Amino acid sequence: MLQVNDLDVHYGHAKALYGVNLLIRKGEITVMVGSNGAGKSTLMRCISGIKKPSRGTIILENQPIENMPCHKIVQQGLLQVPEGRKLFKSLTVQENLEMGSMNFRAKTKRGESLDYVYRLFPKLLERKNQLAGTLSGGEQQMLAFGRALMGLPRVLLLDEPSIGLAPLIIQEIFRTIKKIHLDGGTIFLVEQNLRASLALAQRGYVIENGRIVLEGTSKQLLADERTVKAYLAAI
Repeated sequence: MLQVNDLDVHYGHAKALYGVNLLIRKGEITVMVGSNGAGKSTLMRCISGIKKPSRGTIILENQPIENMPCHKIVQQGLLQVPEGRKLFKSLTVQENLEMGSMNFRAKTKRGESLDYVYRLFPKLLERKNQLAGTLSGGEQQMLAFGRALMGLPRVLLLDEPSIGLAPLIIQEIFRTIKKIHLDGGTIFLVEQNLRASLALAQRGYVIENGRIVLEGTSKQLLADERTVKAYLAAI
């Protein structure tokens, strides 16, 4: 579904990613784990079109997208739930959701998508006329998920969805990710929560200082002591 080949990224003279290769298969959850500053969010920004790579290609179902503007990438069905949620806090819950379905393909199915999101997150239905900025942190994360789902993602990108949330809310967020996957979603999850995210995913990568140091099935990585050592070494 999505392939990243030999990706290098610079911020000025500083290099952030070194020859990153990544494969996301249709219908799977693929997770990338690593500490703060390892390069996870930089990779996510490149896939979304926010940051342009210095070298390499990003291919969505045989179509190169590394030089495509962000709004065109969204139209291709690649949707991101950003770190920190980035909601329109002065708009209501429903208005935020509708903002997620502004491209033509999604707009034609807005009613069906709203029904799906409200079934997935009943709390959002209860608060659909409430301002997004007045929601709890967990509810805001649900809204960020819902807004992305309104765009009919072919690949859903989740950037640190558990950050800043209480443990019980984090469990609920991971249950939601599993539900989306069981409904047929293809998901790329970037996380610091090593064991919980690998337990959820089919395949995983460990990134350290801008380089992929380990990859394999989640079971392989969970059983490999090098996974934890590589992850802890980057902290």
